[in-house]
Amino acid sequence: MPGIIAKKVEMTRLLKNDTFIPVTLCKFPETKVIQIKTLQKEGYEAIVLQSHFGKQEVIREFSMTGTYASLNVGDAITLDMLDGVEIVSLQGISKGKGFAGVMKRYNFAGGPKSHGSKFHRSIGSIGTRKPRRTKPGQRMHGHMGLDTITLAKVPVELVNKELGIVAVRGPVPGARNSIVLFNF
Repeated sequence: MPGIIAKKVEMTRLLKNDTFIPVTLCKFPETKVIQIKTLQKEGYEAIVLQSHFGKQEVIREFSMTGTYASLNVGDAITLDMLDGVEIVSLQGISKGKGFAGVMKRYNFAGGPKSHGSKFHRSIGSIGTRKPRRTKPGQRMHGHMGLDTITLAKVPVELVNKELGIVAVRGPVPGARNSIVLFNF
């Protein structure tokens, strides 16, 4: 699928048909084609894009289909590619929350808070008598966040080519100024 590299700016709302629609604004920087991978040389067809967000340089690879089939190395990617596109797929990395307990990570209830319980935020039992091991997939404390999240069928609400801003409906994974990949 063809795609574009963007940066999440912030969330806001738009007024459409007398209702407020929550949107996320994404900024598209100047993007250039730096390499075209061919079936003969690399074994698959793809296009490699490079974007600059200030001092940060982002390089991503997309499959070479549709609108990317006619591009050459050095060509610029613009928001004209989103003409007529109403639904996109978004991919981003969720906010990292570090090491988290089971109450924060999985919404466990915990134990009683008073009368000498000593079971306030603990995990509780993690297994049975047989088998004498912890079963795989048991929900426990550990690292939370920093997962790759993909949202499918997200409506595009607004495209401003002069400012290089696209507004998509609803939330987008990641923090402000994080990288978001648009596939359409």
